[in-house]
Formats: sequence, C-alpha cells, structure tokens
Amino acid sequence: GFFGGWIALGCAMLLALSPGSVAAQAEPQAADSLEREVARLQARLDSLGRVVADLREAEDTAGAEEEEDPLTRLRAAAAEAAGGGAATGAEEEDEDEPQEFVGRQRSLQALNPEISINADVFGRLNTDDVGENNFIPREAEFSFQASLDPYSRAKFFVAHHQPGGEIEPFEGLPGGHGEAEGGQGGEFAIEEGYVEWVGLPGGLSVKLGKFFQRFGTLNRWHNHALWFQSRSLPHLAFIGEESLAQSGASLHWLVPVDVGGTYETWFQITRSENEGLFGESDQPSYLGHVNAFWQLSESLDLDLGVSGLFGEHAEGVLQPFGQRLYNVEGTVTWRPPGRALYREFVLRGGAMLLDPEVPAAPPPGEEVEFADDAWGGWAWANFKFARQWWMGGRFEWTQNPTASDETAWLAGPTLTWWQSEWVRLRAEYDFLQREGTRVLSQLLLQVTFAVGPHKHETY
Repeated sequence: GFFGGWIALGCAMLLALSPGSVAAQAEPQAADSLEREVARLQARLDSLGRVVADLREAEDTAGAEEEEDPLTRLRAAAAEAAGGGAATGAEEEDEDEPQEFVGRQRSLQALNPEISINADVFGRLNTDDVGENNFIPREAEFSFQASLDPYSRAKFFVAHHQPGGEIEPFEGLPGGHGEAEGGQGGEFAIEEGYVEWVGLPGGLSVKLGKFFQRFGTLNRWHNHALWFQSRSLPHLAFIGEESLAQSGASLHWLVPVDVGGTYETWFQITRSENEGLFGESDQPSYLGHVNAFWQLSESLDLDLGVSGLFGEHAEGVLQPFGQRLYNVEGTVTWRPPGRALYREFVLRGGAMLLDPEVPAAPPPGEEVEFADDAWGGWAWANFKFARQWWMGGRFEWTQNPTASDETAWLAGPTLTWWQSEWVRLRAEYDFLQREGTRVLSQLLLQVTFAVGPHKHETY
C-alpha cells in the first residue's frame, strides 16, 4: 500500500537523475546552441562581405570619375580651397546672412609709429660738494620707430638732458652739456634719426641719417641702458659724455663664412661733428669696425670687436687721416643652461688709443707743441645672483688727451634690482682719483624706467 507507492516514486527519481539520462537531455541542447552560434557568425560574415563589396564599388567609381573628368575634379578642389564650395550642414543655415568682406591693407593704427619713453633720474651724495643739487632728472628720451615697408625702417630718438652729476676725468675737456637760459639748464637734442634698409642682397644693410656709430658695442647703447651711471673713463676723456653720434652713411655686411663663429663689418662715412676729436673741422671722418662672435660652449660666449676712427682736426695740419682713434672691446658671457634666469656672469672690457694729428704751425716766435699718444682702459663685471638681482663693479684708467702725463682712475661697486623689464633701481658708489688731487667719492641712487614697447636695449 502506502510504503509501496513511496518506493516506486523514489526509484523513478533516481533513474531521471542518472548520468546517462542527463547526457541524453544535454546533447540536444548543446546542438541547438552550436547551430545558433554558426548562424550568428555566418550573418556577420555576410555583412562584412557586403561592406567589402561596397568599398570596391566606391573605389572603382572614383577611379572612373577621375579618368573621365579630371578637369571637373580640379575645379571642385580649387573652389573648395577658395571658400567657394557648396555649403553643407550649418553653412546652409547661414547662407541667408550678409557676406562680410575684410580688407588686407594696413589700418590707420598700424601706420602709426611705435612710441616709447625712457627716463633716467637719480639722487646722489657727493663728498666734493655736499651743497650742490642732489636730485637730477638726468634724461628723458622719446623714441619713434616704424617699419616703412618690408625693406626699410626708420628710428628717431629725441632726448632732453639735464646737466649735473657728470663724472669729469679732467677739467676743461669739451663734450659736456651746456646750461640753458634762465638758469634751469637742460636742452633738447636729436640723438639719432635715420632710415635703414635691411635684408639687402649679399647680407648688406644701409643706414642714412644721424646715428650712434659702431665704435665698439658700448657706443651703441643709450645712457639709460648702461650698466653703470656713465660711460667708461677713456670714452669720457677722448669722445665726451655722450656716444659718438654723427650724420652720414653706414654700410653693414654680415660676412658669409662659417668657420665656427659669426663675423660682421661696418664702414661709415660721417660729418666730423664731435668737437673733442675734430674741433670745428669741415672734413669727413671715416670709421671701420670688425666684430666676431664665438659660442665656446653651451654656457660660454665670446664677443670681440676692433674699431678705427680717422679724420682731421680743425687746428691741425690737414693730412689724410691725421686724427686717429682706435678701440678694442671684448665681452665674455657665462650663462648656464637651465639656470639662466638665476645665474649669469658678464665681463666686458676694452682699450682705447688716441693718436692725435700734428698741430698746425704756430705764429712766429712760438714753439710747436706736439701732443703725445693717449691710452685708456676699462673693465666692467656684472653677476646675477638671483632672478632680479645683479651686483657688479668697474675699474677704469685713462690719460689726459691734451697732456698725457696726467692720468685718472675710477672704481666703484654697484647693486641693481630689476623690479620688472620696465623698471630698474640701482645703487652705485664711485671713487675718482685725478692727477694731483684727493680721491673724490659719491653715492648714487638711480631709477630708470620705460614706457612703451622699446625698453633698455643693449645691442
């Protein structure tokens, strides 16, 4: 009865769960799964086949169109490059907007010159005369620069100079600034004004007008760009307080040679306008300069230049190249890669030789006084010890060009802080020793600043 029914049900369940029974049921299920996978792969293969066929058909059609009508294809490409192709997408939506035309000529603002102002003011304490004016707005320089066309450019520099605080190696030498009427002092002058043609064939460039001559690199610098408050002592004695700037023509040639460096030459013909060198002479003067630059290593550069200036002095015997001034100038720059923002050392120095002209015959009864050659030398050093801080020193010595037995020397340390590219603050303490006098000393606090695109250029 009751127990027999339960026994029969248990036997049936054991037979259903036996391995043979499970395998018999799994085989039809596995076969169905494989069939479905094969069907899926076949469908993907058919799809890839259709894609390949479409690509081949498109390639054949493009080749046929290229062979049949290449002119049409070129016209379409040109129209697309010119912006005249058919509008698509968002362009079709904007086709009703008015077309805007843009002129390529220079605007009126672009025709205006670049205008800059550079100013140099300082206060000082002088042990020689503590009662004199101790605050001097020494110079305000206005510069106007413009590119006239792709081949030429023009530059004008007009400066107002307030006398005071000059370093005078010897008394009575010409070349200083005069006092204006009214006791206020100061004068306006055109320091430079010239037009220059650049990029001429053969590496040439030409300059016409009044310009700072290439009598060494330092002579090209304007006062506000100098490392110290004045030019070198030999420059002050032989040329004057300002740069050697005369009116005439200049020819520059970048020598096309490659022997480990860069070589340049200048030849300049100018009016003899420097009173200290030529007096009131109406004869032209001639200047030649050769400059070489070598990169000795990744961190070390050497720049070397030699100059010669030749003319006639108004009070001398008019002979070819009677008044001669020679200059040698060199610069060593150390700037370590990767640390140039924080470390740099520059040593600059030079020597000058003045070979004066034979004087004219004196009146009867007076002896002829022949001036001897006069020498001078100088050295400047500057070291950057932080991103905006420099410290430096100068030492200079020169003979008197009118009496070579008289000498003078100048020494002084300096500390400079560049607040920015446009503002520089500097402290300088100078010691000046003239022949037969005690050492003169002065403390100088100087501020130079620039307004506009052109700052304190040193080139």
